[in-house]
Amino acid sequence: MASPAAVRYVLVGAGVSALSLALLQALLAQRLERAQIIQLGPEVAFNLRLGELALDRLPPAALSRLSGLPLRVGANPPISADRRLQRQARQLQQELCREIAPCPPVLPAAGERPGAWVELLSPLEPVWLFTPLDPQRRRAPDPLLLGLALLAGSISSSLLYLWWEVQRPLQQLEQGLAEVGNSDQVGAAARASPLPSSGSGAVRRLTARFKAMVQRLAANERDRTTMLAGIAHDLKSPLTRLRLRLAGHGEQQRAEADLDALERITGQFLLFAGGGDAEAAVPLPLDQWLAELSAAIEPDQLQLDLEPLEACVQPTAMGRAVSNLIDNAFSHGQPPLRLVLRREGPDGFRIEVWDQGPGISAEAWPQALQPFQRLDRARGGTGHCGLGLAIAARVAASHGGWLYSQRRDGAFAVVLQAFSVASGHNCSAVSLHFDGLPG
Repeated sequence: MASPAAVRYVLVGAGVSALSLALLQALLAQRLERAQIIQLGPEVAFNLRLGELALDRLPPAALSRLSGLPLRVGANPPISADRRLQRQARQLQQELCREIAPCPPVLPAAGERPGAWVELLSPLEPVWLFTPLDPQRRRAPDPLLLGLALLAGSISSSLLYLWWEVQRPLQQLEQGLAEVGNSDQVGAAARASPLPSSGSGAVRRLTARFKAMVQRLAANERDRTTMLAGIAHDLKSPLTRLRLRLAGHGEQQRAEADLDALERITGQFLLFAGGGDAEAAVPLPLDQWLAELSAAIEPDQLQLDLEPLEACVQPTAMGRAVSNLIDNAFSHGQPPLRLVLRREGPDGFRIEVWDQGPGISAEAWPQALQPFQRLDRARGGTGHCGLGLAIAARVAASHGGWLYSQRRDGAFAVVLQAFSVASGHNCSAVSLHFDGLPG
């Protein structure tokens, strides 16, 4: 049994074929009608000359009886309102004007038999010659025209099928692939743009396999996030109990330092696993926010150079990124540090963290941005797991920007270039307050 889609395209092809056949038949009928008038012109011109010569010697009635020419005497012969006859009369007059001069008047004749009245030059009263015209008969479709019409219908239905059932679903699939390729979260891209199950059988199977692949990737991402979040959550309770058990012992300070390092590593793992991806963006005065973020640091250790500006950001993620940059500068650079905020375009900004240390070489910079990578001279220490710059780079990317390094006058800086995310998120008007660096 034929599918509804196949029946639909067959009906479309049949309709286009019928329309094409009707159009071709109309064009052929006009050509045949024109050819008939051209063939009739010399014959009518001959009858006009013969009748005009005979009217000098015979009355119209005798001439009609002797020659058999259908003549009518009078100034106003009955005229038809048929548009087809009017058109044929004009065409016949054009042909007669080429044969004889002066050009005779030609009028469509009203009556049972279709024809035209052609006026003769008469010395006494107006005389009209009736010229019969063949009516437009219904003709059987010409085999050539029928073949052309069927070909046009087949081509039209095939092109429509290729566009609607193949090209359009493939374009939708291409858009879905582009969204997944440009998205940091496969699951979010899959939920944002569901692909319709349409098109030919092969295209539908390809779309179904693509959907299954995206769903598997999203499930794996959810499992990974859940697992890492569970690890981070489960570690907090034993760490707290360890703090309580170590209270009163001589090695309490060192043990608490180790516990702080474990908590920091756990927080870094959680953030890198995507714990802040669903955070809402809020409008913030970045200069005031950065000043509060770094309020716990002594002024002689961190100098602020903040341009007043407001942007829509994810505050927790952005705070973690800036904290990582400041912490890395303290751990691997040399104070005093300098925190700079500058505007970039209408909705862009950059945050620069300068230190006086040797920094990271241009050759090692790409490796430093990779997660879980430690550079011998630029990374290391308690509580570091090689995620600081990777998290900052991810946060910058989520704000439409990037992370890069600079060197100037013997100082080294890591620069976070970002843009306000109000255009892509609902920027909620929420007032936030931060007391120092987030832990």
